[in-house]
Amino acid sequence: MTVYPNLFAPLKVGEIVLPNRILMGSMHTNLEDDAAGLRRLARFYEDRAKGGAALIVTGGFAPCREGRMSEKAATLATPAEAESHRPMVEAVHRGGGRILLQALHAGRYGYHRDIVAPSAIRSPINRDVPREMSAEDVRRTLEAFANCAALAESVGYDGVEIMGSEGYLLTQFLATRTNKRTDEWGGSFANRLRFPVEVVRRVRAATKPGFVVMYRISVLDLLEDGLDWPEVATVARAVEAAGADVLNTGIGWHEARIPTIAQAVPRLGYVWAAGRLKREVGVPVVAVNRINTPEDAERALAEGLCDMVSMARPLLADADFAAKARRGRRDEIAICIACNQACLDHYFDGEVASCLLNPRACREDELALRPAARPRRVAVVGAGPAGLAAALGAAERGHAVTLFEADAAIGGQFRIARHVPGKQEFDEALRHWSARLETLGVTRRTGRRAALADLEDFDAVVLATGVRARRPDIPGIDRPNVLGYAEALAGAKPIGRRVAIIGAGGIGFDVALALAETGSRAHLDPAVFAETWGIDRTLAARGGLAPGGAKRHAPAHDIVLCQRKSGKIGATLGRSTGWIHRLTLQQAGAKILDGVAYQGIDDAGLHVVVGGAALTIPADTVIVCAGQESVVDLEAPLRREGREVHVVGGARLAGELDAKRAIEEGHRAAMAL
Repeated sequence: MTVYPNLFAPLKVGEIVLPNRILMGSMHTNLEDDAAGLRRLARFYEDRAKGGAALIVTGGFAPCREGRMSEKAATLATPAEAESHRPMVEAVHRGGGRILLQALHAGRYGYHRDIVAPSAIRSPINRDVPREMSAEDVRRTLEAFANCAALAESVGYDGVEIMGSEGYLLTQFLATRTNKRTDEWGGSFANRLRFPVEVVRRVRAATKPGFVVMYRISVLDLLEDGLDWPEVATVARAVEAAGADVLNTGIGWHEARIPTIAQAVPRLGYVWAAGRLKREVGVPVVAVNRINTPEDAERALAEGLCDMVSMARPLLADADFAAKARRGRRDEIAICIACNQACLDHYFDGEVASCLLNPRACREDELALRPAARPRRVAVVGAGPAGLAAALGAAERGHAVTLFEADAAIGGQFRIARHVPGKQEFDEALRHWSARLETLGVTRRTGRRAALADLEDFDAVVLATGVRARRPDIPGIDRPNVLGYAEALAGAKPIGRRVAIIGAGGIGFDVALALAETGSRAHLDPAVFAETWGIDRTLAARGGLAPGGAKRHAPAHDIVLCQRKSGKIGATLGRSTGWIHRLTLQQAGAKILDGVAYQGIDDAGLHVVVGGAALTIPADTVIVCAGQESVVDLEAPLRREGREVHVVGGARLAGELDAKRAIEEGHRAAMAL
C-alpha cells in the first residue's frame, strides 16, 4: 500500500482519468514568449511528467493582443502560434502526463499600451490607465477565448485553464472596484457575472466534450470591494453549469496587501477556502498555495478539503516529487522553501524562472550533470549550501567525494537562518541534503576544520568555506550586550527589550523580523495567520477581509534598524517578499534609520549621527549585522602547490549572503570537475 493513498488515488476530470491528484499549477517562467523558450519548456515539462505529475498547466497565454501580460508576451491566437506549442504538448504526453493551456487575459494588469478593462480604472500596481472596453471589444474578447481553446485542442492540448482569478480580466468584470459599467456587462451582480460565464460557455461550445475545461476561481479576493462568499459560490455554480469540468482555486488579487504564497504563509494556509468551495459544486476542486510536502497534500485530500492539489513551485524544486513520494523516498524530495528568490523574483525582474534549491529548473540542458569521463577524488571543504551543491553534483557525476565541515552538522548559514519565522522550511533542505549525501555515498568529515594536510590525497578541491561576520570598528563593539547575528538568531544570549540593529541588509531584516515576531505562530498556524493579517475565515465579509482588520500580537522588543548608506531601506530584499517584511516591521512599530554614522556604544545605548544631528538610541542589546568577509585561508597555499581549486559561494564573494548564487556556483563547480 502506498504511503499516501489519497494522493495517489485516480481522479476523473471530465472524461480523463488521472493516475494521481498532483497538478503542476500554472507558473510564468519567461520562456513562454518565443519558439526557443517553448523548446526549453518542452524539456522542463517533460521532466515533470516523467516525474509523475498527473496534470500540468502552462504559464498564461493571452487569447488576443490586448490581453498580453507585457509588450513582448505571447498570445495563442493564430494557427501558426498554436503549432509552435505542438512539440511541448507531445513532450508531456511522451512523459506520461496531461497538459492544459492557461488562457489568461491580463486586463488592467498588462504592462503595455493596449491594455483594456471593464472600466478605465488604473491598477495600483500599474502606471497605465486601461481603455474601457466597448461592447464590440467584449464580443471580440469572448470570441478570442473560444478561438484560443479551439487552437489549443488542435495541437493536442488536453484542455484549457481559464484564468478567472488573481485580479485578471475576468475578476475585473466581477468586482465593483473595477467594473463601473452601466450596460449589460456591469451594474448588478448578475450582469457582472455574465462575462466569465460566457467565456466558459463559448470555450465549451468551441471544443469537443472530452476536452477539459478548468476554471481558476478567486475564492478569496483579499481586498476591499471584492466578492462576498454568496457571490463566490454563485460564480462557482454558474461556471460549472456553463461547462467547467474542474475548479482550481485562486487566492488574492496581485494588488492585495496580504501574503499568499511567501514564507510568511503557513503550510496549508488557504486550503480551508477550497474546502468551503467544495461544498458548493459537484465537479472536482483543486486546493492551492503552500502545499509543499506529500504529507500536507495527503492531509488536505484525506480531510475532504479538495479533490486535487496544485503544486507549482514544489515541482520546480524537484521534478521527481511525485515519483519519490510514491516510492516512499520522502526525505530525498527537495521540498520548496517558499523563498520566491529564483521563481517569482526572476519573473518580475525579466529573468527566466528557476529554483534556489534546483538551479537546473528551466535550464535542464545548460546545467546538466553528465557522468564524468574519469572519476576523480574530490574534496569539498565547507558544508553550507554551496559546498553541499558541489558535493552532491560531483557525486552524482560519479566522483568519489569527501565533504569536510568544521561544525558538527551540515548547513552553514542555512542552519542559522532557519530560526527566522518562515525560514523553518530550511530544515527541509537540510533533511534533503543529508539524505542525498547518504544515497550518493559522500564521505562526511564533520566537527573538525580541514587543514592543508587533510587535502593532500585529492585530485581537486572545492573551497566552500563560507564567511565570517564583519565586526565594524565602533567604540564599545566588544561590550557583552553586543551580539552577532548568529548569536542573536540562535538565542545564545538573552536579548533585552530595547534593541538596536547595526545593518539593514537581508540579515538585518531577518534579525528584526525574528524579534518582531517573537512568540507569534502566524507562520505556523493558518488560523493565527488569518487573524494576524486580517482575513475573515468565516467568509462573511466582502473580499474575505476581517471587519476589525489585522490583529497582531504585541511585539516583545522595541526595534531600531540602522543603515549606514542613505536611501531606501531593504533595497536588496526580494521583489515579491520585501513589501511583506517592511509591512511586518512597520506594524510591529520598528523604527528604521538610514544615513547613519556610528559613534559608539555604552550604557546609554547606540550613539549615532543622522543628517548631521547626534542621536542616542536607547538599547539594552545591540546586534551587529554589518556584512561578512570571505574565509579563504586555504586557497593561497593550495594554489601555490599547483592544485586544482574551485572557490564557490561566500568564500568567493561575501557581500549579501545569497544562497541562490552559492548553490548555482557549487553546481557549476561540480560540472567543471
